[in-house]
Amino acid sequence: MKEPDSIIKYYSQRAPEYEQIYYRDIPIKRKELADEAARLRQLAADKSVLDLACGTGYWTRVISQTAASVIASDISAEMIAEAGKKNYLCQPDFVLSDLYRLPFADASFQLVTLGFWFSHEPKQNYHDFFNILAPLLCQDGAIWMIDNNPPAEGPHLQSVGQDEYGNNYKQRFLDSGKEFAILKNYFSRDQLETIFEPRFHIKSLIFNQCYWSVVLGPPRSG
Repeated sequence: MKEPDSIIKYYSQRAPEYEQIYYRDIPIKRKELADEAARLRQLAADKSVLDLACGTGYWTRVISQTAASVIASDISAEMIAEAGKKNYLCQPDFVLSDLYRLPFADASFQLVTLGFWFSHEPKQNYHDFFNILAPLLCQDGAIWMIDNNPPAEGPHLQSVGQDEYGNNYKQRFLDSGKEFAILKNYFSRDQLETIFEPRFHIKSLIFNQCYWSVVLGPPRSG
């Protein structure tokens, strides 16, 4: 199992312009992101954190403001190069790695984070994906994720179809005009609960207009 090649190519080429998504002058999006950043700073406080699919380091920088230690991993050297340009309070160790071949021991982290990745994870991979994440956690550790709801995408990015597993594909354009069709799934609150509850204890699930976020812990015993 490995990360989809189309996603890797797209994000590697988009790295220099990626963070435009965070700074668009749309008040509801800016507020939801700011609120989530505040929650993440609190969640990461004094913890050992692994930031997976760290991209340009937007969420890594938020984590670094309160965490005890941070490792940030991505498969794209271009993304990590962009992340390396930022200033961090707690300096991360950057690791170039496929998410499915992580070089970390089990029970190494109190918090594992994934910003805007789950919507790109193929549905047929969920079992393997969760089997990678769960063992990374220390006892009482947690997983945090954030991702898009459709209103965050704007009105002009239309679906270009689905595959046999029900994965949705959407058009993406670079500033140069180059076009990609990438896997991008969207979820209702009920669908997210159905996906996560068999594997994890849902500590929180926030479902806003533009973004959703979840904090997952180990399953309850008994």
